[in-house]
Amino acid sequence: MATPHLHPHLKPPSLPLPLSSSPHFHLPRALHPPPATATATAAAFATAADEERMGRGPVQLRRIENKINRQVTFSKRRNGLLKKAHEISVLCDADVALIVFSTKGKLYEFSSHSSMEGILERYQRYSFDERAVLEPNTEDQENWGDEYGILKSKLDALQKTQRQLLGEQLDTLTTKELQQLEHQLEYSLKHIRSKKNQLLFESISELQKKEKSLKNQNNVLQKLMETEKEKKNNAIITTHREEQNGATPSTSSPTPVAAPDPIPTTNNSQNQPRGSGESEAQPSPAQAGNSKLPPWMLRTKTQKPILPPS
Repeated sequence: MATPHLHPHLKPPSLPLPLSSSPHFHLPRALHPPPATATATAAAFATAADEERMGRGPVQLRRIENKINRQVTFSKRRNGLLKKAHEISVLCDADVALIVFSTKGKLYEFSSHSSMEGILERYQRYSFDERAVLEPNTEDQENWGDEYGILKSKLDALQKTQRQLLGEQLDTLTTKELQQLEHQLEYSLKHIRSKKNQLLFESISELQKKEKSLKNQNNVLQKLMETEKEKKNNAIITTHREEQNGATPSTSSPTPVAAPDPIPTTNNSQNQPRGSGESEAQPSPAQAGNSKLPPWMLRTKTQKPILPPS
């Protein structure tokens, strides 16, 4: 084996000697064991030396025969294991579950943030899924094969019955089987007709309801139209009456026009009878009233009206 190279100013570390082989180690007088217990004291010193040697050099893993040494080692290693589990759960944010049983059956456990039950359930689910993928169950495969055969035979029988109902593959059927097939078809046809009639009745009922609803709507619309028509007629009559009541009287009758005065003649006094001079001298009320009218407004019964001067 190659000797490691050391720095010239550094000295190799000196290993502490066991308590029993140290030249300067002396037990006090009060601690000197009696002669009967000298063997037990030597065994204790040898155990301490073995423990120191186990902590500094390669350890051969095997069962510790001494119960006391085994219990001490278990206590130390258990505490270290719990400490390491806590460190990895904190540093790496991992879910850690640790379960330790001693030789006497005492339980020591540690779980990280989540509970121990949750971690164990997760482990069981993962293990079950992994086993189901890696190790398929042969019993299930056998059951699947048997079930496949049963389903296949049922499918073939149903397909054969369907073809026979369609009128195919009837050569292999006996008279009794044909009669059974006929009764089955009649029953199916009866059931189909019954279902068809039911649907028709339901459709007719729906149509009757729609017809009744449309009639009601039509009546309502007809009443509205009659009401609007009456309103319009009443409005027209009211407007006509207002126009008649508001008409002026000048437009109803024309102004009476008197006849013009007759042309005087020289023998007027001779032709007229006596006693008529006073009546001729006094003008009639119509002539007196018409004397203020312009001449173009005066006309006789046979004379056309004189137009006003332009």
